[in-house]
Parts: sequence; structure tokens; C-alpha cells
Amino acid sequence: MAANTRDIRRRIKSVKNTSQITKAMQMVAAAKMRKAQTAALAGRPYAELLNRVLASVAEAREEGGHELLEERGKGRHLVIVISTDKGLCGALNTNLLREVAKFDPKETAFVVVGRKALQWLVRNQREVLADFELKEGASFLQVKAVSKFAMKKFTDKEFSRVSVVFTDFVNTLTQVPKERPLLPVGSFSVQVGVAGAAETAVLPVDQPVTDYQFEPGAGAVLDAILPHYVHFQVFQMLLDARASEHSARMVAMKNATDNAKQIIKDLTLEYNKIRQASITTELLEITTAQMALG
Repeated sequence: MAANTRDIRRRIKSVKNTSQITKAMQMVAAAKMRKAQTAALAGRPYAELLNRVLASVAEAREEGGHELLEERGKGRHLVIVISTDKGLCGALNTNLLREVAKFDPKETAFVVVGRKALQWLVRNQREVLADFELKEGASFLQVKAVSKFAMKKFTDKEFSRVSVVFTDFVNTLTQVPKERPLLPVGSFSVQVGVAGAAETAVLPVDQPVTDYQFEPGAGAVLDAILPHYVHFQVFQMLLDARASEHSARMVAMKNATDNAKQIIKDLTLEYNKIRQASITTELLEITTAQMALG
């Protein structure tokens, strides 16, 4: 009996130590989550205005358009995958990689941001053209390296289309893996509303929102702004992915902490039951011995 209570005490101590670790990780993730959510939400009004301006520029452009708007039909597909570098964030990466697995490996090549996606792609023998290591809080200039690489592959006509697979941030409890077309730019998606209640209005490139006068001309403005639009799209998707990561990790660590506390309660109850049974048995043995002696 003593051995059982000793084992239970060891388990309680071990679970308490684990609970302290998960609680600390929860607090760290919560701090990062607030910062990442603020950054992700702050960029949406700018993205909406940029999309509206570009819709009007695209309408007013001269004949011939822009190479980033060129539709090429069927061909090879380049996919940018934005995952996490670390685990312990619930089913976030699992759900994301489930979307990645849907692509035809013969017609698809990948550009990776995040070690988890890179490990999965290498393990499954998928074609990886580039791997970008972007640390926490990567700047817009650093993220431009990813979109520049994709744009060059598209303009060199190595691929007929480019898309991004990432985890879209809805709110703290909801993160949705999505595939979003990047090139050719065929429409401008405008985020309307607030987090948790956002709706997406898709503006075709031939549908202006406001009449503008352009100097020196719409074509020159489009040449200058459209690459920036592509860069910002990738940057905004990375911000959403980071906000999703920290939100999922915070929730996962909170669940782990709550589960540890429940295990401690169950083990403590079991320990008390065993200890009480031991005391009761000893009392019965003493009472029986006294009765036998008369």
C-alpha cells in the first residue's frame, strides 16, 4: 500500500511540474498573440484601400495590361506554404498540411516559410524550390524576398499561376487553412468588417470603385503599385498566419494546463482513498487483535 501512495505522490509532483511549464508557455503565447493580432488587424484597412485603388487603376489602364495580370491557362503551379517553425499549437499545422496534400505533386512546386511545412514536404518527396527562414516579427522588407522570388518565377513563365496556402486568422478560437490565388492578379479581395465577423468582397480588375485621374498615366501607376500589392498580400497573409499560430498555441497550452489540473485532482482523490483504506485496515487489525486477547 505504501508503494502505491509513493508512486501516486511522484505522479502528482510530475504533473504539477508539467502544469507549471504549460502555464508559462500559455502566458508567453498570450503576450505574443496580442501583438500578432494587433499587427494582423492593423493592416486590413490599408489592404482594403489599396485594393479599391488598384481596381480603379486596372480599369483605367491602357491596352496591353501588365504581365502580372496575364492569364496563361493550364500549366505548372507554384505554391507558397506558410507554416510554423515550432509545434505545440494544436491541429494548426495538421489542418494546413491537409490542404497542401491536395495538390498534384507532378504539376506543383513549393516555396516554404516555416520548418514544419518543409519537413512534411521533404518527407513526402515534394519539389521544394526555396525555403525562407523568417523569424518572429519579420519586417515587410524581409517578407518581400518571398514574393519577389514567386514573381520572378511567374514573369519568367516557369509557372502559369502562383497561390499561397496559409492559416487565416478569424478570431482567437478560430483559424482556417486557406488557399488564396496570388498570381496572376485576377481580382482584388477587400476585407470588410472586424475580426470574427469579416466578409470578403471580391472586386474584379475591370470593376472600378472610384474615378481617379492618374499622372503620368494609369499604366505607369499600375506598373509601380501592382508589385507592391503582391508584396503586401504575402506580408498580410504572413501576419494572419502568425496571429493564428500564437492564438492556437495559447489555446492548446491552456487546455494542457486545465487537463493537468484535472489529473492532479483525480490523483489526489485516489491517493486519499488509498490512504484512508490503509488507515481503516490498520484500525480493524488492532480492534480484531484486542478482541482476540479478550
